[in-house]
Amino acid sequence: MAEEQQQHGVYGVPPPDLAEVPRGAVQFSPLVPGASRLEDATGSLASLVMLAPPGTAERGHALALGLKALTEGGELTVMAPIRKGGSRLAAELEAFGLEAEAVPRRHHRIATVRKDRPLTGIEAAIEAGKPRIIPELGLWSQPGIFAFDRVDPATRQLIDTLPVVSGRGADFGCGIGVLARAVLTSPLVTSLLLVDIDRRAVECAEHNVVDPRAAFLWADVRTARDLPEGLDFIVMNPPFHDGGVEDRQLGQTFIRRAAQSLRRGGRLYLTANLHLPYEGVLTEAFAQVRPLGDGGSEGYKLVEAIR
Repeated sequence: MAEEQQQHGVYGVPPPDLAEVPRGAVQFSPLVPGASRLEDATGSLASLVMLAPPGTAERGHALALGLKALTEGGELTVMAPIRKGGSRLAAELEAFGLEAEAVPRRHHRIATVRKDRPLTGIEAAIEAGKPRIIPELGLWSQPGIFAFDRVDPATRQLIDTLPVVSGRGADFGCGIGVLARAVLTSPLVTSLLLVDIDRRAVECAEHNVVDPRAAFLWADVRTARDLPEGLDFIVMNPPFHDGGVEDRQLGQTFIRRAAQSLRRGGRLYLTANLHLPYEGVLTEAFAQVRPLGDGGSEGYKLVEAIR
């Protein structure tokens, strides 16, 4: 009988000069649309290569799920930038009952451990990083999601200034659905598509936005092929960090994709940090661009752009 093929996994996009990812490895990052769920992989992986997330609770949750997903004797190779959790990797792995040494390489720390002994603290770490209702918000969220336990100030300003919208719309980069909930208070909205690159955010939004007019899409706005066209409006607080590094082109791409999805005369309602250079792409992609309300305050801008 042929030997059963071993399954390998990868979490995120580890730098190729730091670790080799086995061919055919299954992707498990919630930030890669279409990836498998690490929560569902218990005891199935011979190895896992992980670029650990930066947040403490999020990283502990991912490490615990990764270790739980390994077969007995399976190997975890994990790395993180030194200033984004790498300096704590060894201690965090030792807290699970493993012997670990995190070696420095190219501004990262890398550790390789084998699941060859009973583990401790796994369930506690999973519990600490799992989805939950945030009491201050009354909404579902999870560590690792943008602004997971608060309403981002830029989003709050847009909510407070947004006019009554109508027709078919979308929320690009919807997060847990805070902005979408405000949009759907208008009875004139006929449909609203919530789109986010983070599976965890989309799943929380599905709990938070209970409205038959709402639909949800786990996708990268920059590359998604199934974004709608002919929309009447789009709202967004576009991200401007990718992998923890400021990327101004990220928001600019969101604006271009919004223009492609709107009908002629359709409107984009945008909030962003004041320093982000979006004016050029807005004037290129839209017929009219003007401040929304008083234009924003306290380091943020509010923009209405008409296709």
